[in-house]
Amino acid sequence: MSGDALQRLGALTLSVKQLGRLPRLSGLLPSSPLPLPSPTVAASQVPSLFREPYILSGYRPVEQNWRCYFLSLFQRHNESLNVWTHLLAGPVLLLRWWANVGTLGCALDATALPLCLFMLSALTYLFFSVAAHLMQSRSELAHYSFFFMDYVGVAVYQYGCALGHYFYSTEPVWRESSIGPLFLPGAAFFGWLSCAGCCFAKSRYRRPYPVRRKICQLIPTSLAYLLDISPVAHRLATVSWAQEPSLPLHALQVVSFLLSALFFSCPIPERFFPGHCDFVGQGHQIFHLFLSLCTLCQLEALFRDYARRRDTVVEVFGERQLWWACVSFPALILCCVLTALITTRHMQRQLQQSREKDK
Repeated sequence: MSGDALQRLGALTLSVKQLGRLPRLSGLLPSSPLPLPSPTVAASQVPSLFREPYILSGYRPVEQNWRCYFLSLFQRHNESLNVWTHLLAGPVLLLRWWANVGTLGCALDATALPLCLFMLSALTYLFFSVAAHLMQSRSELAHYSFFFMDYVGVAVYQYGCALGHYFYSTEPVWRESSIGPLFLPGAAFFGWLSCAGCCFAKSRYRRPYPVRRKICQLIPTSLAYLLDISPVAHRLATVSWAQEPSLPLHALQVVSFLLSALFFSCPIPERFFPGHCDFVGQGHQIFHLFLSLCTLCQLEALFRDYARRRDTVVEVFGERQLWWACVSFPALILCCVLTALITTRHMQRQLQQSREKDK
C-alpha cells in the first residue's frame, strides 16, 4: 500500500474516533418514558377513572412525565383517533375559512363579527378537546381539569353557533315571535348551564356511572341545542330549499349533530365487540367525526347566509346588537372558565382528602 493511501486510511480512522466522541443524536432529541411504539397497558392496570366501557386495552400508564403524554400524539393508544379527528378538523376549518373569504372578494367588516366569533368558538372546542384527550391520562387531577376545560369549549361553541344562526339564519316571522327577543340571553344561559351540568356530573359520580350522570349532561346540552338550532329548524320548515342555497347544508349539519349525539350517548359499536374497538372504531371516535362534519357544514352554511344578508345585518339588528354579541361572548367564556376552575379546586380538595384517608 502506498504512503498516500496509508495517510488517507489514518485520517479516516482518526475521523471515526472523533465522531465516536460526539454526543449521539438520540441524546439531543427529547426522550419519552414510553418508547415508540408506546407500550400501552390493559384496563386493569389503570385506575377506574380512566377506563372506558368495553375498551379493554390501549391505555397509557398514569403518573408519567408530562412530555410523555405530549409525545403520545405520535404513538398508538386508545385515545389517538380521538385526538387526531379534532386536531385535523382545525386546519380544515381554517382552509375553508380562507377559501370562503376569498370567494366573497372583500375583507370582512363589522357585520361579520358573529361569523368570526363562531369560527373562534369552533377552534376553541376543537383545541380543548384535543388537549383533554391527549393529556388527561397524566393523573386524576389532570383528568378532571382537562375535561372541565373541554366542557368550557363545548359551551363556547354552543353560543358561537347561536350567534351565527341568530344574525344570519333567522326569518322575520321567527324574530318577531316570543322566542326571538329571548334567544341570545337564553343561549348564553343554557351554554353556561351545559358547562356547569357537565362539570357537576363529572365531579359528582364515579364509575360505574349511573344513568343520572348522563341525564345531568344531556338535559342542559339538549336544551341548549334545541334553542340554538330553532331558527335553522324554522327556516328548514318554512322556506323553499330551492331559493336558499344554505338550507341543504343546514340540514346536513342537523343530521350530523344528531348522529354525533347518538354515538356520544351510546357506547356503540364497542358494546357489541368488547376489546375489538380499542384503537379504531369506538363510538366516541365516530362522535368526533360527525361533530367535525357538523361544524364544517355550519361554517359553509353561515358563509352563504352571510353573503346573502350582510348588506342588511345592521339595518335589521342595529349596531347595538352586534356589539352586545362582542361583549357577551367573552363574558360567557369568563363565566364558564370560572365554573371549571371552581369545580377543579373542589376536586383537588376531594382527591387530597382521599389520599390522606388512604394513608
